[in-house]
Amino acid sequence: MNTFLFINWNPDIEAFHIGSLSFRWYSLCWLIGLALAYIVVRKLYKDQKIPQEKFDPLFIYCFLGILIGARLGHCLFYQPGEYLTSMKGFIEMLLPIHFTDPDSWSWKLTGYEGLASHGGTLGLMLALWLYVNRVKVPLWQVLDNIAIATGITACFIRLGNLMNSEIIGSVTSVPWAFVFEQRDGLPRHPAQLYEAIAYGLLFFIMLWIYKKRNNPKNGNETGNVTTPLHNREGQGVGLLGTGFYFGFCLTYIFTFRFFVEFFKKTQVGFEDSMPLDMGQLLSIPFVAIGIYCMIKARSKK
Repeated sequence: MNTFLFINWNPDIEAFHIGSLSFRWYSLCWLIGLALAYIVVRKLYKDQKIPQEKFDPLFIYCFLGILIGARLGHCLFYQPGEYLTSMKGFIEMLLPIHFTDPDSWSWKLTGYEGLASHGGTLGLMLALWLYVNRVKVPLWQVLDNIAIATGITACFIRLGNLMNSEIIGSVTSVPWAFVFEQRDGLPRHPAQLYEAIAYGLLFFIMLWIYKKRNNPKNGNETGNVTTPLHNREGQGVGLLGTGFYFGFCLTYIFTFRFFVEFFKKTQVGFEDSMPLDMGQLLSIPFVAIGIYCMIKARSKK
């Protein structure tokens, strides 16, 4: 093996300190990803002439939906025996703390250690359903707008996983292997980086399609909130609001997630005896939903 080509990976998980308060790379990557998505969706709402007051509550719905869904997804899909069999485990599932002594209730603040993207997606979908029922913006228009920005957030979340040296890949001899010194010191696929690159590419693909097919400057009237896909003569234009972007996003992300799992180390022991790991099994329904949405979008179009 050309070990001299391997990348020794051992970053400090903390980016910087302000007094006694520390900021971790993982948290910063989450915040950067959400902030960029906020800017993108705000611009999309403005392009579509959706009133600002309808946009304002969207961020808090998305943030809570993703965080709660991702946390519950990790605990219920991957470690139900740890979090559902004791009161301490149940509390750790809900609160960002860890009990330090099995014989007492002493604890420390750790942040949420374990978030699952499949759970985050389900939580986001539920949060958006609650949002559209409150603000009365068409559901498919909201889902499509969020889908356009999803890639950039997913990219930074995976970069956060890379900085944390978690969700590591399987052992390999490829020259770009990462040696995760905080784990076992073996050369492994940088699976987090594979996903980050793929999701960043998705973001630019979605923006390109949007500008090509839905940009009001190109003559498409996407500004009317109640009928975002019709021009003055009532003829359908563009793809926004059909569910195409939402379907394409689900299909792209979870198809890639299915195949990249072959290059990952299993996260929990029970997956070792499974023909497909938990990430792959959970990805299949999302791919099916995505394909269905794109087919329906074509019929709407």
